[in-house]
Amino acid sequence: MIQQMYPQTLHPYSYELNKDMQISAAHYVPNDEAGKCRRLHGHTYFINVTVAGDELDQSGFLINFAHIKQLVHDRFDHTILNENEVFDDKDPNKFPTTEVVARTIYEIIQQHLDTLGHNPKCVGVFVRETPTSYVMYRPKQVKNG
Repeated sequence: MIQQMYPQTLHPYSYELNKDMQISAAHYVPNDEAGKCRRLHGHTYFINVTVAGDELDQSGFLINFAHIKQLVHDRFDHTILNENEVFDDKDPNKFPTTEVVARTIYEIIQQHLDTLGHNPKCVGVFVRETPTSYVMYRPKQVKNG
């Protein structure tokens, strides 16, 4: 069982759902400044996705936990991230660094949430690459008015 504490994301919503998962994947960072990370290597990534909203769906869910796992785990577990079409070895904003992996997971989750009628939002994605290194991605809040 994964039991970790994550940085909290403040939001105005009534409900907050968190889904933990882990994936085993390999990657390399295609830039000379990446040092030894330029070589193919693997990690067991620990991931937390935070979804929030005010309304539940017809099943009483903000989102079914299984759907989050399908979107992330089923897509990236036991893969070489650089070979996935969402990453690009020519664009630094699409190298499979931990920062980009976190942002990409957010984009995949939010794209799915946008198809749901009750308007849930992904408010944060936490990706731990090693026991001592992690990234927290939070989308910028759009201010109304």
